[in-house]
Amino acid sequence: MNAGRLIYLMGPSGAGKDSVLQNLQLHLEGRRFRVARRVTTRSAEAVGERAIAVSPSEFDERERAGDFAMVWRANGLAYGILKEIDKWLADGCQVIVNGSRGYLQEARRRYPDLLAVLLEVEPAILRSRLLSRGREDAAQIEARLARSADLTGSALVQSDERIVRLDNSGNLDNAVQRLLQLVASS
Repeated sequence: MNAGRLIYLMGPSGAGKDSVLQNLQLHLEGRRFRVARRVTTRSAEAVGERAIAVSPSEFDERERAGDFAMVWRANGLAYGILKEIDKWLADGCQVIVNGSRGYLQEARRRYPDLLAVLLEVEPAILRSRLLSRGREDAAQIEARLARSADLTGSALVQSDERIVRLDNSGNLDNAVQRLLQLVASS
């Protein structure tokens, strides 16, 4: 059996990664496909992502124990992808993770054949989405927007021709259908 492929979905907070992943999963049931849930130090009550919420100390313990295939920190939170993805990939599954632009180079070192997909959103729409979800206060939203501009505008991301860019400023179904096409062709 052929090894699977990692599809590394990334984009700024509010780009709609969770919505895209949830809708994509509905279209791919019954196929050799998995969406990895992130482990995060964000509260379990947070709206949106279906992550596994843990305390910062529990996250650190799990990281020391080697539970994660990938780990990064951003926006004052810790994020991890469990090592189960390595088994899924070895079993020939396509695995989609909600990744970080800032961690992309490290992810590529570990998974050289990954398909990097950047979900992009017009800045005004991004601000509106962040405000409407109610997770952060105004200062935190501004910090997220500044980080987004820095990461997306970085020479590393701008010059990387291997990154597939998907616009999710409009209809969610359009982004899901385009991602479905990418998944089917990889």
